[in-house]
Amino acid sequence: MPTSTLVLKDGTTLTGESFGADTNTAGEVVFNTGMMGYPESFTDPSYRGQILVLTYPLIGNYGVPSEEKDKDGLSKYFESGQIQIKGLIVSEYSENHSHWQAKKSLKEWLKENKIPAITGIDTRALTQLLRSHGTMLGKILPKPKSKLTKQDFDPKNFPDPNKENLVAEVSIKKPILYKRGPKRIIAVDCGMKNNILRELLSRNLTVLKTPWNYDFIEAQAQNRLAKDSITPQGKHIDPENIKDLEDFDGIFLSNGPGDPAILKPLHKIIHKAFSLKKPIFGICLGNQILAIASGAKTYKLKFGHRAQNQPVQDIDQKSKHTGHCYITSQNHGFAIDEKTLPTTWTPWLKNLNDNTNEGIKHTKLPFFSCQFHPEATPGPTDTNHFFDKFVEML
Repeated sequence: MPTSTLVLKDGTTLTGESFGADTNTAGEVVFNTGMMGYPESFTDPSYRGQILVLTYPLIGNYGVPSEEKDKDGLSKYFESGQIQIKGLIVSEYSENHSHWQAKKSLKEWLKENKIPAITGIDTRALTQLLRSHGTMLGKILPKPKSKLTKQDFDPKNFPDPNKENLVAEVSIKKPILYKRGPKRIIAVDCGMKNNILRELLSRNLTVLKTPWNYDFIEAQAQNRLAKDSITPQGKHIDPENIKDLEDFDGIFLSNGPGDPAILKPLHKIIHKAFSLKKPIFGICLGNQILAIASGAKTYKLKFGHRAQNQPVQDIDQKSKHTGHCYITSQNHGFAIDEKTLPTTWTPWLKNLNDNTNEGIKHTKLPFFSCQFHPEATPGPTDTNHFFDKFVEML
C-alpha cells in the first residue's frame, strides 16, 4: 500500500498506509467509539466535513452491502445517497471481508467515492490527543512525512467546515411528498438520515420533506405547498394529492451537520411555527434548532459525542420515566446551553458521561426534542418510542 500522512493543525503528524482514494482531503478530525455500523456512519449527513477516526481496531471485516433501494427510493442499507465523511483513519483495515450481504470491500467503496483512508495509525493515541486538546482541524496527504512542506503545516491551509453552511450541502432542493395515512407532518431536512424517514413512514404518516430554509408557513399561506412539491420519483404532485398539503398536523426537525447558530433562516421559520401550537419533534441538530428558535444558545463541545453507547437519563420531574436511563446512538459536536433556556422550556434529558443537555421540552406546548438518534442505524433502539410519542401528539 502507498503511504499517507494525517497532519493536524497543531503540527502533529501520523503516517500509515493508504487504502482509500489517492487524494488530498481536509476537515475536522473527530473520533467515534462505536464497534459496528461503519456503512451507516459514513453515509450519515451529520458527518459532512469531518475526517473520522474509528477507535474500534478492526474495520472492513464485513465489507459493504448493496445499494438496493426501497419503494420510496431510499437506500435499504445506507443513511444517504453518498459517503459524507471527508476521510477515514483506522488502526487496522481488514483486507478480507465476509458477510452474506457484502457486495464489495470497504476499500473498493472508498475508492469509488474518492474518499482517502489510512490504516496503521495508533488510533488510541490519536483519540487521547483529541480528548485532551479537543477536536482539531486536519488533512490527509498521500505522501510520507519526509515529503511534507512548510505549506502543509501553514495554519491558513486548514479549512474549518463549521464556518460553512454544511446543511445547505446535504439538504434537498425541493419539497418531496411521501403519501401514507391521514396524519400529515412537515419534516425539515437538515441532512435527514434515511432511517428517520423510514420510522416516520412506518407509522403511517404522510410526510412532506422540505429543504432546510423552505418557509412552509408562508408557502401554505400562499397556497404554494403543492406547486413547489414533487414525489419521491421526481414527478410534480398531481391534483388528487393537493388536499394532502392543505394543512399539516405537526413538524419534525431532522439531524444535520455543522454549527446550528449559522442557520438563521431556519431559526426564524421555527420561531414563527411556535404560534401554530402544533406538535414539534426535533432530533440532534433539530434539538439545537428548537432551542435557538426559543431564544436559547448553543456551544461547541470539546470533542463531541460520537458513538452507539452513550448513556442518557430522563431528568424531567414531571415525566413518568423520571430517572430512566437509555443507551443511545449519537453524532454531534454542539450542545444546548441550558442556562440560556427560557423559563417556558425545561431540560428533559442529560448525558451521564459529562452532564450535557440531551433533550428539552416546552412546559405547556407539545414541543420536545432529543440530542441523540432514536432511529439508531447504527446503535441501540432504546428510545425508538419517541417517534410513537410524537405520533400520539398529532
